[in-house]
Parts: sequence; structure tokens; C-alpha cells
Amino acid sequence: MAKATKKQALGRGLSALLKDPENDIQSVTDKNADKVIGSVVELDLNSIEVNPFQPRTNFSDEALQELAVSIRELGIIQPITVRKLDYNKFQLVSGERRFRASKIVGLETIPAYIRIANDQESLEMALVENIQRQDLDPIEVALSYQRLIDEIEITQEKLSDRVGKKRSTITNYLRLLKLHPIIQTGMRDGFISMGHGRALVNIEKNKDQIDVYEKIVAEGLSVRDTEQLVKAYKEGGDKNSAKAKKAKKELPEFIQERFDAIKDNLAVKVDITASANGKGKIVIPFHSKEEFQRLQKILSGE
Repeated sequence: MAKATKKQALGRGLSALLKDPENDIQSVTDKNADKVIGSVVELDLNSIEVNPFQPRTNFSDEALQELAVSIRELGIIQPITVRKLDYNKFQLVSGERRFRASKIVGLETIPAYIRIANDQESLEMALVENIQRQDLDPIEVALSYQRLIDEIEITQEKLSDRVGKKRSTITNYLRLLKLHPIIQTGMRDGFISMGHGRALVNIEKNKDQIDVYEKIVAEGLSVRDTEQLVKAYKEGGDKNSAKAKKAKKELPEFIQERFDAIKDNLAVKVDITASANGKGKIVIPFHSKEEFQRLQKILSGE
């Protein structure tokens, strides 16, 4: 208990030191810098601004409320990290969820580690720290990697060393940014996984990516099913597509008018053949018991 009291008193002392205009620490060489930098200091919440370099853009309200409850009962277990901007002015480097939850609780101060860093160093610290988190979605990770490469002018090889990840892992994340924005959003919202995205990125045309993505979501396809679907597309997609367009043009007008509506309604690739006198057949493929049952319900109007 005595140790805890001593630590808290020390924290208050350092906080007072930071608020003293005669001890405005701006660099590691300034007087008393060694007493503050790297130490845990109680900072006023209103003296801290959020980090514009923060790679995380999604903050779950429910998760923040749960964290706020935990902070209300147990306090801040892990201090946030800030960098000093100016006299009694700081900027978050990491810990924005704790910062936001503390505001929800109504705390006036928060324990923080203080760093002295320029914008580039702050960006790198924030990005690297967030990349190590387990709750970032794949697109957030990919965007963080891309920002490190672009803004710090670092190669994939050096980035691999910096974040402790294989270069192939970084490459796989970066390739996700080639996906259509709708698909990226679907991945961030949890409709598809990174495995689905890695398969879809092998399709070059955005429209075709969207077509396959919609099929994945509609039919609940697994990653393996998606890989097989993309493989089949790449092996004969262009040829089959041209063949389908030709076949569609040869169909009687009354079928052409409803052909797309039938496919959209069933959400599968439908083959229709017909002669000039109006006779023909419709072929509706299915790949599982579940898909057959889904089609059966649509066709029977259930």
C-alpha cells in the first residue's frame, strides 16, 4: 500500500512539473526531461488530443461501453502513450479506446507514458503499435502497412523487419486494397473473411469481383468454395462469358427481357436454351443440399 501511495504521489509531482511554464520540456535534452519521459504521469484528459495518424477508424460503441464499465470498476490498468506537443498539450500515440472510455466514465485525468516524437516518429509508433493488435480488421491492417510504406518511405522488406511479420504476409494484406471498395467494406463488416478476399483479388475486373462477392454472401460460400469458384472463372470465365452473351442474343425476345431478372432472383448462374418457336429449357445448377433447399423455396414461393 505504501508503494502504491508513493507511486501516485510521484505521478502527481510529475504532473505539476509538466504544468510549470519554467519547466516546459520540448526535447530529451531539456532540464528534467529524464524525470518525465518514459514515466507514468497523470494527465488531464482535456490536455490530450486524438492522433490524426490513428489507423483505426471503427470504434464499436458497445465495446467502448463495456470498457467504460471496466474502467469505472477497476480503473485504468494499462496507461496510454502520448507525445508532448507544447506546454501542457499532448497527443495520443496509442490507447484511444481507453481515452474515449475514460471520457465516457467522466474521469478528469488518465495515466500516460510521455514520449518526445516528431510527426513521422509519431505516425510510425501509432501504426506499428496498432498493427500488433488482434482486433483490427484486415483492411485496417492493410491500410496501416500502406501508410507506413508511403509516408515513411519504407520498403516491404524493411517493413517486415520493423513489424516482425513475413514479407509474404504483408504482401497478402496489401493485395486486399486492390479489391472493389464494396468488397473491402464487406470484409470490414464481417460479411466475408480475409481468405475470401485473397481469393477474390485474383479476379481483375471490378464488376466480376462484385458478381462473385454477391454470390459468396447470398450462398454463404466457404473460403474453399470461393477459391474453386474463382479458379473456374479464371480457367474459362472470359470464354464462357462471351459464349453466354452470344447465347443470350440468340434467345427469343420474350426470354431476353426476363433473363437477367431470373438470374438475379435465383442468385445462381442460369442457362436457358430456346428455339425460335419458343420451346426450350432452363438449367439451374446447385452445389449443395443447402443451396438446393434455398432454390426450392424460391421456386415454390415459400
